[in-house]
Formats: sequence, C-alpha cells, structure tokens
Amino acid sequence: MTDVRIAGVGMTPFGRHTERTGRDLFAEATARAFTDAGVSREAVEEVFFGNFMGEFAETQGHQGPLAAEMAGVQAPATRLDSACASSGAAVRYGVERIRAGADVVLVGGAERMNNLSTAGTTEALAAAADALWEVRAGLTFPGAYSLMANRYFERFGGDREDLAHISVKNHANAVENDLAQYQHTLTVEEVLNATTISSPFGLYDCSPISDGASAAVLVSESFAAAHNLDAPVRITGTGQGSDTFALQDRESMVRTPAAERAGDAAFAEAGIGPDDVDIAEVHDCFTVAEVLALEALGFYDPGEAIGAARRGETTVDGRLPVNLSGGLKAKGHPVGATGCAQISELTKLLRGDHVNSDVVPDAEVGITHNAGGTVASCVVHVLEVDG
Repeated sequence: MTDVRIAGVGMTPFGRHTERTGRDLFAEATARAFTDAGVSREAVEEVFFGNFMGEFAETQGHQGPLAAEMAGVQAPATRLDSACASSGAAVRYGVERIRAGADVVLVGGAERMNNLSTAGTTEALAAAADALWEVRAGLTFPGAYSLMANRYFERFGGDREDLAHISVKNHANAVENDLAQYQHTLTVEEVLNATTISSPFGLYDCSPISDGASAAVLVSESFAAAHNLDAPVRITGTGQGSDTFALQDRESMVRTPAAERAGDAAFAEAGIGPDDVDIAEVHDCFTVAEVLALEALGFYDPGEAIGAARRGETTVDGRLPVNLSGGLKAKGHPVGATGCAQISELTKLLRGDHVNSDVVPDAEVGITHNAGGTVASCVVHVLEVDG
C-alpha cells in the first residue's frame, strides 16, 4: 500500500473566536500548513474540507469551493460531513486520492460554534443524532453518552472517579499547548464537584464549545523526494467504519463497532497491531468516549480501559500516552476541525516539535481515532515517522 507523506500541518488556536468567521479561521490554518510544508498553493490538485454546522452557525452551505478560495487554491474542492468525524473523513479522502495518483492534496476542516447560544449549539449538534427516534424524544449528546457510561458501569464496573482521572490527565497535557482552549490543570475533586450536566457527567467530563480550524498538506512519496521535502511522517494506514444510527438499534451500548472496523482496517493497511503503537489521539468528546475508544482499538479488553488513566497507564509516563495534545476535552472540539487537528498534533509529536514531544522522545508510531455522533461513524489513521 502506498504511503502518504504529511508535508505540513497547521491549526488555529481552539477556543472562542466570536468575531471571526469559519472561512477566516480556515485561511489561517491553511497558511500555517503551507508554510510548514514548503509547498506552493499552485501544486494542490484537490481539496477535501470537513464541516458539520455551517448551515446552522453561519447559514452557509456549499463550503468546498469556499474552503479552496480561502486557502488560495484553484483546485476541485469537496466538503465532507460526517458529524464530528468530518475532517477525519477529509484526511481519509485525501489519502485515497494520493494513492490514486495525485501528488499534492490539501485537507482540513473548520467550525464556528460560539456565535450561537449554548441552546442553539446543542440543537445544531443534535442533528448528528437520529432526528426521528432520538432528537424528537429530547435526547442530547451529553444524555446519549451518559446512557453509554451508565450501561458501562452496570456491565463492567467503574465509577465517576475513574472518569475524573481522564479529564485530569488531558487537562494536564494541555497546559503548555498554546493551541489548546484550556491551559490549566484540574484536580479529581474539582471534576467530581463540578455542576452535573447529565449523570454521571459533570461539567469537566464534557468537551467544550469551540471555534477553530485545522489543515494538512498531503503529498506522494515521489513528490516529496523530487522536491526534497522534509516530511518524515507518513500515513501508513487508514480505516473508516459505520454503525446503526440510533443507540436503541445497537446490540450493545458499551461497544463501538464502527471504531473497531475502522481500527482493524487501519492496522491491516499499516501492517501493525495495537502493541506497536506508541502514542494515541482519541476522540474524548466525553470522558467515557476515551474508554470506549481504547477498547475498540484493541489496546484494552472490554471492561479494562475504565481504570487506565487512574492506574497511570495512559498518562505521559504510562505505557500508552493518550491525548498528549489535551484531547477534545482540553484542546477543544470545533467539530468539523477535530479530525485533522488530531493529525496535526500527532504529526508534531512524532516529528519532535510539539511542546509535549519531550515526554515521548522515542515514539515512532501513533494513531488517531475520530468519531461522529455516538460513534455511528469513525475514522482511524496510523501515522509513522521515519527512523
């Protein structure tokens, strides 16, 4: 399978950018990516752009050509919507396009969320759930994931303190990350005493409302060699999976088969397994989502990942550091930008120029896990750095 090189990455800071538009944010992210890559905009052959809430937040659809325009690129452009996995899907499409013969593809995503009220944002996000059987009944995503968490506790055990350790870990990882929305630590007690959102979740179990954009310039091996690019990180495996849309139609609420399928496909393409992975960026939209991701990807058997952060196994000095960027929980979650942001953060971690690279100096293999809805869709990528 042809490897795809990541020539450059770029992100805006994630957070509140109420005076900026989504197009403005994407322009900044792509400018950073092109500077990082050392590749001209004229070389881009196609653009894949992830966005979910454009019609809700900015009354703007048809964003593919708009994204290309903001990037200063004249190339065919396509917007992809896979809810919170939108730019993860954009990266996957870019990888497949290069495998099909292209040399340079621009991928990324953007989302503007804070110009809506909290209620408006919640309503927009609910469009990623089943409108007929879930949204009409009043189910929100905090409620949906709390159902999953409570069923997990009932089936396997664990408690709120186990989840609190995930939030504490991810906030600690974001402290020095200038692109993260929250750069402060939390204690387990602060997490446990926070305002209840949907039991068992308190405020600090939930990812924030965020604005931001991310981008990456993907190139073929031959283009990188011909132009003497410094692009040591490769995407060696990619996978995508789907599941039934609504929770009530699933065999289990404590498994995420879409992530299992995506992970299996990505590992098979890369020719590796979970034991070969050094670091991971997973979709922790809620603290329990990190648990489900780690089990779906095969790092833990069912029922075992709930205590991983508490035991120190997924912290910076653990056997598998998870979400060294701060994750969605602390880095932020502008939904259309999140998947490519994971690629950006992991690329820098593997190259050695991320603020947290020093805690994993020997890392050579990483994985990203980007989920949509209640993991009705999922995209997984394996990244490796040249030795």
